[in-house]
This record gives sequence, C-alpha cells and structure tokens, in this order.
Amino acid sequence: MDTGTNAQERALPHGPARLTHLAPVLRPVRAGNGFEEALEQILQVVRLGLVPEGERLPSERELAERLRISRVTLREVLKVLQDQGLVESRRGRYGGTFVLARPATGGPRTELRRRGADVDVEDTLRFREVLDVGSAGLCAAHDLGPEQRRRVRAALDGTRDAAPQDYRRADTLFHLALAGLSGSPSLAAEYAAVRARLNDLLDCIPLLVRNVEHSQAQHAALAEAVLDGDADGAREIMREHCAGTAALLRGFLS
Repeated sequence: MDTGTNAQERALPHGPARLTHLAPVLRPVRAGNGFEEALEQILQVVRLGLVPEGERLPSERELAERLRISRVTLREVLKVLQDQGLVESRRGRYGGTFVLARPATGGPRTELRRRGADVDVEDTLRFREVLDVGSAGLCAAHDLGPEQRRRVRAALDGTRDAAPQDYRRADTLFHLALAGLSGSPSLAAEYAAVRARLNDLLDCIPLLVRNVEHSQAQHAALAEAVLDGDADGAREIMREHCAGTAALLRGFLS
C-alpha cells in the first residue's frame, strides 16, 4: 500500500473538478444555521465515502465557497469532526484535512446491530426505495442531453472499474448521479441524507462477490433503461435492486 508522498500527490485534484461528484451533497447553507448545516453536509461526505479513507477533503477555501460560510465557521466544523476521530489535520506541502478509517467496536455483526439500534432501519430502507425508484423513473422520462448521458455512462463505468475496497463508494456515486439528474434538487438532497444512513449500516457488512456481480448486472440494465427512455423498466429494475440490498441488510441484522 502506497502511503507516502506519491499517494498524497495522487489524491483528488484541486479546483472545481474536485467538487463535481460532491455537488449533490455540498450545497450553500441557509442563513442562521450555517454551522449545523455545514456539519451535516460534511458528515454526509465522510459517511458516504465520497472522499475515501486516507484522502483529503477539498481545501478550506473550496469548502467555504461551496457552502457559503466563513472560514472560521468551517474550521469549527472540522474541529468537531477531528474530535470525533473522523478526520485529521496534517501540515506541510501536501497537508490538509484527511479522512480517517472509522473504528469498529467488536465484530462486524456487533457493530451493525449497534448502529442499527440508532436508526429506524425499515423506514430508512423504504424511504431509500421511494427516492431511488423515483429518481430512476424521472431520469428515464427526461430527454437527457449529451453531457447528462455521459454522466450516466461515466458513473456506470466507475462501478465496473472499481476495486473491491472502492466498490461501495462507486455504487453510491452511481445512485447519486441518477438522483442528481432527476431534475429535483430536493430529491437529490434527501437521497444523499438517506443514503448516508444506509451506508453507515452497509459498511459493517463484508462485500460478497455474488452480491457485487448481481448488483453490477442491475446497474448495467438500469443505465440502459435510463438511456433508452424506458421509465417503467428503470423503475422496476431499481425496485429489484433496492430489494436485494434490503434483503442482505436484514439478513445480517437477523
């Protein structure tokens, strides 16, 4: 594993391009709740795995501009994340705020049950299905332009090319891409929130080769339905896809 300077240099590039895949999560916050909303959104970025463990968050300047908060407020948010052991600050030429591995207590099943006790799992699964199925149908019903179609294909390629340890992150980005293309910013924002809760549970489950293969086949069929404008087909494939995830999670929780 390369953990030296070269690995740091290969971290996500600087500038607006770094924030492209974070757009569904990082949005300007409302006046009056800047700290709370900024904390919520950056927590979502970390919990969704949109910035992988060991890599750095966008710079303070980029985050502050994106969220439209002061650097002082942003530093208060990052201090909370450091205190929670989610990120660490490093100095130097290749410094910044880096995402840390999330420690688990006990075995994976014990940790899953511990996290599951803090959320309404069935509500999370149902709400996720409603939003995922809805976004798939809306994407397929829209007349997607060339750039939007490219985004769908690129997100699918990301899941196909992902290494096992990066698969859940690529899977999340694929679903976020569809939510972002639904035409409803509110849907995209709600999906990011519910997906963060779901990923918090899924991170406790080992990746199973058969499950990944099945999921990838569904992703390919889903992308094809969306690009073909088959709204009914896209909704049905997504519904089956969500049911598979729900069954896997319920199995580990039982």
